[in-house]
Amino acid sequence: MNALEVIKFGSNLLKEKKIPSFILDSEILLSKTLNKTRENILINLDQKINTKNILAYKEYLKRRSNNEPLAYILGEKEFWSKKFYVNKGTLIPRPETELLIDKILKIYQEKKISILDIGTGSGCIIISLLSGLKNSNGIGVDISKNAILTAKKNALKYKLTKRIKFLNKSFNNIFSKKFDLIVSNPPYIDSKDMKNLSDDIKRFEPRIALDGGNDGLDLIKKVIYKSKDILKTKGMLALEIGNEQIKKDSKILRSNKFKTRYLVNDYRTNIRCILSTLEN
Repeated sequence: MNALEVIKFGSNLLKEKKIPSFILDSEILLSKTLNKTRENILINLDQKINTKNILAYKEYLKRRSNNEPLAYILGEKEFWSKKFYVNKGTLIPRPETELLIDKILKIYQEKKISILDIGTGSGCIIISLLSGLKNSNGIGVDISKNAILTAKKNALKYKLTKRIKFLNKSFNNIFSKKFDLIVSNPPYIDSKDMKNLSDDIKRFEPRIALDGGNDGLDLIKKVIYKSKDILKTKGMLALEIGNEQIKKDSKILRSNKFKTRYLVNDYRTNIRCILSTLEN
């Protein structure tokens, strides 16, 4: 079989399994199989694919047909123009979170600040921030050992190990340091809504990174309460939040001496991020 025939075979299989981007995914999976760029494959569609590679390709197709996210099959996900290592122990970075990165970088620009990333996962948030804030340093914490190992691998890839420290511990165990910025994309999905998530999310992504408990606010409340103790006065807390949570989150922030400074809408115009400063 040549590349065109293999791609058609993969596309038809994924289409039967109702995978939305069946053509693109089939091309990307062949790219991974052959360790060549997708562009290289598409301009050489008549190249012969050997039996060993066809078998490997079929294994990738099987995983994707089972709704396993493409990012986990590839072992990476693009975020903020960088490719981050990901696996089933880390949440897959979302485009909406890039909007939070963009806002923070515009606020701080060339300032020297200390950052705490709560629930760092793959480390994509703090690594992206420190890539832009050249004079700053930060700490990423996560209770998942797998996530911390992945975050360290990503920091090494982007040569940021001297400016980032990753800790496999609960943020409740951060005490002494006063931070200029605390950023977090905590679990914010209501427990009762978890069953309504798409199959690829609820079956493969870590529940601990998604389930926010009652009303989706359990972890958000804890982050706010803790941030009050470890932020500098006028320091900023930047949170990604769930749909229609803004009123409840704002109330909790106000009651804990935070003043809302910025709101960031996602691509569907929902308020997705809230940035607040700790007042006296």
